[in-house]
Amino acid sequence: MASLATPLSRSLNNLYCLLSKPQPVTPKSSAFLGISCIAFIAAVGSVFELTSGQAELGTIPTAIILALSIPLGISLFIAAIRDARASQD
Repeated sequence: MASLATPLSRSLNNLYCLLSKPQPVTPKSSAFLGISCIAFIAAVGSVFELTSGQAELGTIPTAIILALSIPLGISLFIAAIRDARASQD
């Protein structure tokens, strides 16, 4: 008899198994994730400011914030993942 499990039920089961295990969250990885979120919020705000045509801080400072916040957010997100994986071992 073929399995009656649908792809959705298998995905939900995998998600349940993933969430039921204790996850390795350290204060360091939490800080990395928090600062990464702030950097991405700054990037989104900078995009909105630049596309509005009248940036409050001016075009050049807003563009600098955008240029710095994207790589900072990505690098801190990757650092958080690496730190969590390292603490898992």
